[in-house]
Amino acid sequence: MLWLMSEPIQWMGTREACERLGVTLRTLYRFIDEGQLPAYKMGRVIRVQASDVEDFIGRMRIEPGTLEHLYPEPKPREPRHLGADQSPDGSL
Repeated sequence: MLWLMSEPIQWMGTREACERLGVTLRTLYRFIDEGQLPAYKMGRVIRVQASDVEDFIGRMRIEPGTLEHLYPEPKPREPRHLGADQSPDGSL
């Protein structure tokens, strides 16, 4: 069988991937362990493909209108109770 040469794979080390993603090494390992980011163990080192990192970035993009749960509706303001000896303008 004839194997065609394709573009060479651009490999990234874990530190480089962390810098590209702006995350800690622990977070990167969590992404890998959860299956969100493919990775490869080559001997004692872990490598990721640069194209997989870019695909991951694209998949993590937040779609508009999906964060309502992070900013609940403000509670209505309760009217301030005035004391018997206080007028609405605050004078006695």
